[in-house]
Amino acid sequence: MIQKKWVIKEILHATAGLFQDKKIDSPRLCAEVLLSHQLKKSRVELYLTFDQPLSSSEIAGFRSLVKRRLNREPLQYITGTQEFWSLEFAVTPQALIPRPETELLVEQAIERLKAVISEGNKTPSILDLGTGCGAIAISLAKAVQQVRLWATDISADALKLARLNAEKHGVSGKIKFLQGNLWEPLLDEGVTFDIILSNPPYIGAEEFENLSPEVRDYEPRLALNGHKDGMTYIQTIILEAPVFMKPGGWIMLEMAPGQTEKALGLIGDIKDYGEKTRIKDYSHRYRVVMAQKNWV
Repeated sequence: MIQKKWVIKEILHATAGLFQDKKIDSPRLCAEVLLSHQLKKSRVELYLTFDQPLSSSEIAGFRSLVKRRLNREPLQYITGTQEFWSLEFAVTPQALIPRPETELLVEQAIERLKAVISEGNKTPSILDLGTGCGAIAISLAKAVQQVRLWATDISADALKLARLNAEKHGVSGKIKFLQGNLWEPLLDEGVTFDIILSNPPYIGAEEFENLSPEVRDYEPRLALNGHKDGMTYIQTIILEAPVFMKPGGWIMLEMAPGQTEKALGLIGDIKDYGEKTRIKDYSHRYRVVMAQKNWV
């Protein structure tokens, strides 16, 4: 039996059709990313070499990647990378895949840092609480030169990944990584922060069955599960953060749009907080809640 000789254009077309039939999101893009990964070419290079025939080993390798995606494994875990804040991060199933909406936290932090620095604080301190792969802390370390960063996570595997990403982007010396649950690793640090950022677990336990297989079956539940109503960690962070904040410091939390009003209510009940607000993401849904600690 003569094996079919595939060229790049044909195999992309066939794979995109297969993904579409199986209701895989962005079928053509997915096919291109996987073939780019297999061939170690950019997507532009694929288009410039449409008629290139593929070897039997290249086809076999590509088919194994396609099978993984058909099993609903996230594309980012298959390729091992995800872009965030125009930087490429290594990702593994030990940490959440960074989402575009989380860039809103970085944007807001940079705006506040400009104000802090202009007021004379030349080395503001920032905490990334639950850093995962390190995307938030590393993005800030790249974007702002004069800053000191702490990044914590309960997962040793996530911290190992974050350290690798920090080394990759040349900012290892600007970030102190600490392992532990929420505030625990900071108790002996003797430090307070100008800005505390967190993308905590905020999926309600009752919501997991409705999540996509990519999230439900592959991403770490420890980083997703916010328990009842998804508010457990959000509430704990809001209640306990003032102890670790400088006067006039800010806390910024990502959460589900439906949780933002409840979070603002919690903040309003705590005398340590003054100004508070919520920010919409690029889909025009409330995504980040921010609050400032009173100056006195």
